[in-house]
Parts: sequence; structure tokens; C-alpha cells
Amino acid sequence: MGFRSKLLPCLLFIGLAACSDGNRPPDPKQPAAGDEHIACAVGGETVFRKVCAVDRVRRDGTLTLVVRHPDGAFRRFDVLDGGRGLAVADGAQQAIARYEGGLAELAVEGDRYRFPITLKQGSSQKSPQQ
Repeated sequence: MGFRSKLLPCLLFIGLAACSDGNRPPDPKQPAAGDEHIACAVGGETVFRKVCAVDRVRRDGTLTLVVRHPDGAFRRFDVLDGGRGLAVADGAQQAIARYEGGLAELAVEGDRYRFPITLKQGSSQKSPQQ
């Protein structure tokens, strides 16, 4: 088998990969990648859909939830010590939170997220802001 005959299958594979729709923007109505999903209303959406993926990252002793939007954007929230709630992990934005029926609804710059939570005894149910 010559060099050209070995090269042809590789070129065919590369050609097929280039034809995929990988350059097409993600559909905001489809879930983002990841195993755990929460309901969110992002990018001007008014209806909550369970399409935001959540990754848990522990750094410097702090648990951070990375919420990935279907369009590729993301936002990070730190879990506050003692189960006090969540706070925006980066940036100067403030999170406005409501706790009701086992959910924490956080709003940050027009994006809204619903996290299932269990508040610890004695923790405040006021809005965590940072």
C-alpha cells in the first residue's frame, strides 16, 4: 500500500469532519452539555426550561457551581459557608435571590436560575449578594 492509499482515508475523515454542523450556533432550546441540569431563563427568555448544565468545581476549599447556558455562555456561583446560599463568583454583578419551596431563584443581569436547595437550620433566607 503506497503513501497515497494510506493518505486517502485520512483525508476522507478530515473532509467528513469539516462537513459537520459544528460551526452552527447551539440551539438555546436544547440542554447544554453536562449531567446535571437546572431550570433557567437566559438570553431574554421569559420561560424557565431545564437546559442549563451545572458543573461542580472545588477550588481553595470553596465549592463553585459553573452554570453553562445552551449558547455556550456561563456564569459561576460560589456556595456560601454554612449553607447560607449562593453568590456570584466573579464580576461586580449582584445576585438577587428568592428562596421558596426548596428552590433558590437567582437573578443576575436579566438571567434567572432555579437551583434545588436545602437550607441548613439557622441559615438566613435573605438574598445573598456579592
